[in-house]
Amino acid sequence: MTDASLTAADHTFRRIPVLMAGGALVLLASVSIAISVGAVSVPVATVWGVVIDRIWPGLIEPTWSKGRAAIVWDIRFPRALLAAMVGAGLATVGASLQAVTRNPLSDPHLLGISSGGAFGAILALLHTGLFLGLLTVPLMAFLGALAATLIVLAVARFTGAASADRLVLVGVAVSFIVMAAANILIFLGDPRATHTVVFWMLGGLGLAQWSHLIYPLMILIPCGAWLWFKSPQLNAMTIGDETAATLGLAVGRFRLQVFVAGALITGVMVAFSGIIGFVGLMVPHMVRPLTGGDFRRVLPACMLFGAVFLLWADILARTVMSPEDLPIGIVTGLIGGLFFVWLLGRRAGGT
Repeated sequence: MTDASLTAADHTFRRIPVLMAGGALVLLASVSIAISVGAVSVPVATVWGVVIDRIWPGLIEPTWSKGRAAIVWDIRFPRALLAAMVGAGLATVGASLQAVTRNPLSDPHLLGISSGGAFGAILALLHTGLFLGLLTVPLMAFLGALAATLIVLAVARFTGAASADRLVLVGVAVSFIVMAAANILIFLGDPRATHTVVFWMLGGLGLAQWSHLIYPLMILIPCGAWLWFKSPQLNAMTIGDETAATLGLAVGRFRLQVFVAGALITGVMVAFSGIIGFVGLMVPHMVRPLTGGDFRRVLPACMLFGAVFLLWADILARTVMSPEDLPIGIVTGLIGGLFFVWLLGRRAGGT
């Protein structure tokens, strides 16, 4: 390694704390704005006044109505937290999949994982019933996401789709098949209940509740920590299977482990937010120019900036057609589709 490359890497390493601290401030500001804006505007000072009053009752004198307090605490605050967790989770999965597939176009949506999660959620809602209570939908969503992941891997092996680009094509094909199966479930389901699954088909955060937030949090923290702990292995996978194997890494087993962790995160996120595409594709590409390629820095930055990205996507979804609440999957789909085209053009140009 040359002195110039060492200097560049050292400079990148030194600026990471500043980048993360700045990102944390942006995240805090984004949460504040996400709670403040909407059909009923609430001043930021009132937002944090309500939050402080709920955490430490009696510390400050309330100057707001009970209606505004309910809007802030019961509706918008859990929604903002869910947006942050979903964005962080999907961005982390996207970065990890891009490493183990060595494909910059990998994304839980493009590889069919999100569609599998939606299939499981729809199956639970319309056909099996909540036989495990609130755990039923997240569990079925995870099983659906895992099944879709295994199908993608099996089809890729059967068709000999060894290249990165062909793996994405396999994922897109499996995604269409899984969504067709999900549409069959909707067609066969109770017509009076099918309107509820539109949430999972289009993506949305409007059903966020405090009692539900524990489930995505319980999955995001341990799975995200495990992926970060495996950063050296992810770094090795980006070089190539042969090189990773010479370093003592069981390539096939590790890739499967990452896919399972990604399916678990994606399935649970889909269970509470519906299908939200392209977050895992875009955020890692936005982060790497700032952090470099080391996954010890990439993954925490993806979690942080994925949370910020989805918060602002939700802000846009709630304001662009106010007072109507546009499904957030439409917003991320429009932005992500344009980003995908730009990324393909950049790769074709060799930049």
